[in-house]
Amino acid sequence: MSSGQSAKCEEEGAGVGAQGLTFNEPLLFDQGSPGRRGCTLPECDVPELKPERLLPRKLLRHDIPGFPELSEVEVVRHFTRLSQWNYGVDTGFYPLGSCTMKYNPKINEEVWRLPGFSLAHPYQPESLIQGALELMYELEQFLAEVSGMDRVSLQPAAGAQGEVLGMMLIRAYLESKGSPRKRVLVPDSAHGTNPASSAICGYEVLQIKSGPNGRLDPQVVANAMDEDVAAIMVTNPNTLGLFEDQIAEIAKIVHAKGGQVYCDGANLNAIIGISRPGDTGIDVLHFNLHKTFAVPHGGGGPGAGPVGLKAHLAPFMPVPVIEKKGRRFVLNDDLPSSVGRVRAFYGNFAALVRAYAYIRSLGPSGLRRVAEVAVINANYIMSQLKDHYHLPYDTFCKHECVFSDARQLPHGVQTIDIAKRLMDYGFHPPTIYFPLIVKGAMMIEPTETESKETLDQFIDAMKRIAEEAERDPELVRSAPHKTKVSRLDEVKAARQPNLRWKGKTSGEESGS
Repeated sequence: MSSGQSAKCEEEGAGVGAQGLTFNEPLLFDQGSPGRRGCTLPECDVPELKPERLLPRKLLRHDIPGFPELSEVEVVRHFTRLSQWNYGVDTGFYPLGSCTMKYNPKINEEVWRLPGFSLAHPYQPESLIQGALELMYELEQFLAEVSGMDRVSLQPAAGAQGEVLGMMLIRAYLESKGSPRKRVLVPDSAHGTNPASSAICGYEVLQIKSGPNGRLDPQVVANAMDEDVAAIMVTNPNTLGLFEDQIAEIAKIVHAKGGQVYCDGANLNAIIGISRPGDTGIDVLHFNLHKTFAVPHGGGGPGAGPVGLKAHLAPFMPVPVIEKKGRRFVLNDDLPSSVGRVRAFYGNFAALVRAYAYIRSLGPSGLRRVAEVAVINANYIMSQLKDHYHLPYDTFCKHECVFSDARQLPHGVQTIDIAKRLMDYGFHPPTIYFPLIVKGAMMIEPTETESKETLDQFIDAMKRIAEEAERDPELVRSAPHKTKVSRLDEVKAARQPNLRWKGKTSGEESGS
């Protein structure tokens, strides 16, 4: 990068991101010196025994060569500096479409940390975990109510596992009718896990093309639907951020041929409290508690992907199921047609407690407001950027909007360049190159937790990048300029990852 480009980077790239000190941090093995200690302990007041007298020799670990000896302040500064390299929802805005990376209220963490929840052991007898069982029983009722389903299983540990369970339920139901059938219909705008879940359950996948308005056409579904089709998997709203407004008609078409309708509930946060999937003909859907209901996502996991289902699928639910008998709650394993367990114990209990706290703190009106604000925020971003970036589907969206790089391509600037340049302005990039039906896609989801001020800062950064793409495209193509590591050779980084920090700032040199 030339000195002129560097000056422009400083002038044009100043934004929300860090502008101060960024520490280089060596490995712990490269720090310290013999004899340093982070604590001092009193002399041992019991006879000391050699470790091999207490544990089998095969279980003893040998000394680690060169193990660092550090003071307390060295250890604290090391991990604090490493944490400052990280980007998270507590430090900034995540515009990741389809991932719903939003701020999680800390009250949910406080509730989970109550000793009765956090210290509960899954092998305790039912008599000692009545509170935990009651919470899960009520959470099932809440999720059934907001989705329009009859029953809910809390076992799946993630949305993808919920998908697999949903398809297992459909297969078991159809087998009980005489045939599991052969194929599953999946739209071209679907999440990649949809065809994967279908294949895992033994089905062939037939892709259904979306219409020119980005939605499914009932006639196209009708043409593909026959007695060999087990189900259609529909994401609603879909990955273009558009509501499938013909979903009820599509469900009638599928049901008329004896098939089932699966709803990928990843985008439930756009319609919660407004539209219930169960009321539109959906037979089974999964919830992403780590998205819609503010359970920590990604590295803050684990997640939870409960599955809601209609009554005709209930006999096949995984065991155990929680039931209320009088004033007591019990775990019932007596379901002869059950598909079996899909998760040890009863799901990720910590995630369930957080989601329960989130729902109770918001209430029905609060949950509806979540969807309303998420939709308003997405449409605000769309309206402000549509004159600067190509909008493939120029219509009102739900929780997310999808742009492309078509206007920047004539200047040699691609979606990846825009995403990298956004880092210089202090923002995490949006989801890029997905959904696949939009070439050069930029998928932006603001969620309901972001303020107008934050959205305006993001919009301003995106507008300035669009201007840079026309005025100085090389500045954008060579971004990022202010990050800890500059532009990486992404192919080499994926195929030959180098995870050891060597103090270099050039991605080309480190390849990491």
